[in-house]
Parts: sequence; structure tokens; C-alpha cells
Amino acid sequence: MSPVLSLSGVTVRRGRKLLLNNISWQVNDDERWVILGPNGAGKTTLLQIAAARLFPTAGQVQILDEQLGAVDVFELRPRIGLSSNAIANSLPGHETALNAVVTAAYGVTGRWREEYERFDEKRAFSLLNAWGVGTVFDRPFSTLSEGERKRVQIARALMTDPELLLLDEPGAGLDLAGREALVARTSELMADEAAPATVLVTHHLEEIPPGFTHVLLLRDGEVVDAGPISSILTSQSLSSTFDMPLELTERHGRYSAFMKQ
Repeated sequence: MSPVLSLSGVTVRRGRKLLLNNISWQVNDDERWVILGPNGAGKTTLLQIAAARLFPTAGQVQILDEQLGAVDVFELRPRIGLSSNAIANSLPGHETALNAVVTAAYGVTGRWREEYERFDEKRAFSLLNAWGVGTVFDRPFSTLSEGERKRVQIARALMTDPELLLLDEPGAGLDLAGREALVARTSELMADEAAPATVLVTHHLEEIPPGFTHVLLLRDGEVVDAGPISSILTSQSLSSTFDMPLELTERHGRYSAFMKQ
């Protein structure tokens, strides 16, 4: 095992607000992590650092053997696949789903005068098919359903064959059928030995696909606990994370929780 992501004493401040406080965390190349915590816990901030899109106020960050702050992030970012609302909002609504994916090859969000190889377009179309949205390849991104947009975003994140895949709340805004379809496909990806190390952010246990190996529990910008999901994700740790007495249940690798009566 070798680390693809390593944080040591990472702190992020914005004015007087402390978003992350002294976070130390490591992701190895054969691990699939879930970052779980309530709204405002600092999950997305942590993922933005992992994506080399945010620099910490203090602490050290190594991503794919590169030191954040001592590397050209524009060379590093294509090695990281990122699916997030920020990326989705930056995609021009008139761009087709195919263009939304293929432009990741150049690290841009809108097609202009770049010349793409036929191979790039075939790979983008193959990824759209793999995520069940091949039939919308020629439709403008703005006309897609929320579920279709989420899957197009993940296809885009995989376009460059990344060494690290970051998924920021991929199930947000989906209905039950859309969520379950996304969970099933993500679980299939996690079972692929060629899949990259992956970090998924969520605050819903039901959105954790089977196959994820580790969990980081975050609350108020601090780590509650972290490690193998089988030992760390418990009723007690969840209760501490969400500041509520919760009862955890697990069935066939899927999790849910309810307030203790």
C-alpha cells in the first residue's frame, strides 16, 4: 500500500471561522473512503483540499506524491477525478453531455477550439454508456434530469483515468430510484481492481455503496474517528458525530440509522 493522499495537521480558517481543525488523515491506493458528517462539518472543505482546489491555512498536504504548495496544481488536477456541485455549475448549459465529459481531457469545462482525438470522444461515449446515460450524449447538459447530470459528472471525473477519485455528495437531489441506480453502479466500480482510490462525501448513510472500506467521521471541522468501516461505523460513533442518540443497522452492506426510542 502507498498513500495517494496524506494530510498532517491541516487547519482551514476563514476570518474568525474555523472550518477544519488539525486534521491528519491518509488514504492508500487500494482504499475507498466515505467522509460522513452533518451539514457544516467541513466535509466539502476537506474534499476541496484533496482535489488541490483549496490551500490550508496551516498543515501539510501530499497528493499523489506531490506537496501542495510546491507543485503546479494545473498539472496535478488532471490526475484527480472530481465530481461536485461546483464543477456542475461551471459546465455551460448548452454543452452536450458528450462535450461535458470529453472536455475533462483538457481540464476545461467548455468546448472551444481544442482539437480532440477520436479516441477521446470514444472514451467519453463509453463512459456515458457505462453510467447509463449514453442515450443523452447529444443533449444539452442543462436539459438533463438531476440523476442524468450526476452520472455525467462522474463519467467526466473518470475521463482522464484518474489516480484519485473524489465524489462530493453524488446522491444529493436524487429520488429513490435514481439514488439506488447510482449506488449500484458506484458499488460495481469499487469492486473493480483497476478503480482508483476513492473518497465519497455524504451525510446520508443510505448513500454509501457496498464496497467502501473506510470511513472518516467529521463534526465541527474535527475528526471524530477514522478507520475501517467495519469497526469504526457504530451506533456510538454515529451518535457522537451527529450529536443525537442513533441506532445503526446494516443489511447486505447497506447502512441506515434511526433515533433511539
